[in-house]
Amino acid sequence: MEDFFKYLTPGEEDKSWGLYLNVAGKSTIAPKTIYPDIHHPSGYFFNWEKGRILDEFQINYITEGSGELETDFGKFLIKPGTLMINWPGIWHRYRPKQKTGWVEHYIGFDGELAKQLLAKDLFSPERPLIYCELREDFIDTYYKIFDLILKEKPGFQQVSSGMIVKLLGYIVAYQKQKQFSGKKIESTIQKATFRMRENIAAEIDLQKLAKEHNMGYSYFRKMFKKYTGVSPHQYHLELKIMRAKELILSSDKSIKEISFELGFQSIYYFSRLFKIKVGTSPSDLRK
Repeated sequence: MEDFFKYLTPGEEDKSWGLYLNVAGKSTIAPKTIYPDIHHPSGYFFNWEKGRILDEFQINYITEGSGELETDFGKFLIKPGTLMINWPGIWHRYRPKQKTGWVEHYIGFDGELAKQLLAKDLFSPERPLIYCELREDFIDTYYKIFDLILKEKPGFQQVSSGMIVKLLGYIVAYQKQKQFSGKKIESTIQKATFRMRENIAAEIDLQKLAKEHNMGYSYFRKMFKKYTGVSPHQYHLELKIMRAKELILSSDKSIKEISFELGFQSIYYFSRLFKIKVGTSPSDLRK
């Protein structure tokens, strides 16, 4: 894609959506070039001496070249395959190295939903860089956003906001997956989840499973929760509840039969747990 930049004028309807774009672009900065471009509007332009403070979030993907970033929280090295996240209200400045230049892809956005998503633990202004290498799913998302704003058809803001959420999801997934990639614990967790799905009604001895793979249960449980978002017990329980919903809605089996079939020894415990998880009782769901 050729270099471009475009500043947008989101309306009240766009802003009420919860996440909206303000700016996007791609720039190829040649070695020994003045940075940033002097044609940027005053709200975005900055020089190295003063830096700047934005009123929005910006995610800048550096795919070639290297440089440096400095914020209120320190100095950081930028290399190819770096995602740089700048936060509203945080002073910062960045630039490519004179001898390398760089290629940057950037989006600036804001909104209540944006604030909620970036308030998650995996994002922090104290850790503004994510080294993710060159990823096709990341750059493809940028290009899809660029295509939407260049055409600027009705509703493009809403579709673009969905693509930004998708990009943030990719970032979260990447950060989670890199903790497990190529490690023994990943295959152990996958075997455990497979065994749970294949034996939803059975009582699975996960402590024995961890021991079979020469690891302590506390470590296995901790890593399982990081990998799936829930503990092994809760994961298995959620599978049982999902299966119960299917049987309640698609079979003629009684609630008692379903509860026993899924390994619950008490229909009262099953009904109480089901209501907590689903928000309604098994009998009310069937009605």
